[in-house]
Amino acid sequence: MLRDITIGRYINTLSPLHRADARTKILAAVAYSVAVLAVKSYIGMGLVLIFTVTAAAASKIPAVYMLKGLKPLRLFMLFTFITVFFTGSGDPIWQWHIFKITENGIHNSIMVTLRFIFFVSGTSLLTLTTPPIALTDGLARIMKPLKTVKAPVDDIVMIISVTLRFIPLFADEAERIMKAQRARGANFSGGGFIAKAKAIIPVTIPLFISVFRHADELALAMDSRCYGKGTRKPLKKTHFGKTDAVIAIITIIFCIFSVIIGFLD
Repeated sequence: MLRDITIGRYINTLSPLHRADARTKILAAVAYSVAVLAVKSYIGMGLVLIFTVTAAAASKIPAVYMLKGLKPLRLFMLFTFITVFFTGSGDPIWQWHIFKITENGIHNSIMVTLRFIFFVSGTSLLTLTTPPIALTDGLARIMKPLKTVKAPVDDIVMIISVTLRFIPLFADEAERIMKAQRARGANFSGGGFIAKAKAIIPVTIPLFISVFRHADELALAMDSRCYGKGTRKPLKKTHFGKTDAVIAIITIIFCIFSVIIGFLD
């Protein structure tokens, strides 16, 4: 299940979306997230679906792989759906003690679940189509105006970049440790909740040791390269091309229609 985490992973399919400037994709991802939160109707969600499918097709990344990113979050999604489902306002269709089902609760639970699915699937395209170095440079360029107020932009960008990079790394490390423990007779699927929680302990301790080891190695590598001394410059010069213009135009049109549909509801 841990290897299904797609956040922070990069897959190069040589698509037009991969060749686009990182800044364009970052701003498009932000606009997409705002539009998903603004949509309140099924018509709007249909528009979000079309936009997401179009972006996934342009990236040439299999839809099955993108949907795998939702698998580790399915329990959280189920908990959110049930919580919203039984806490809707209005006249109850069915009620038992404190639990009640209303039309508002049904609508809100579906919308929240769809927002979560689209948000995770859509924004994961940012890391799937952008190399970590390009993502770091793109964030640094976007946040460059904050340097005028003496904000530590380079440090903030580095923290974000390292976090995104290490999420899949630690997921793979946890998967490797679990396989090693299974080879020694550990059972992670049998028993009740308490038994499963106890079975996780042999994985947690080696994982924490691995985390500290990787952090120490990264700190030594950054220190040996004199990180923080002088001004950082991007490895490659980027420019706004035709692909970026197409992405920007499509994203702007999508956001405008999403806002209009949101106001009409």
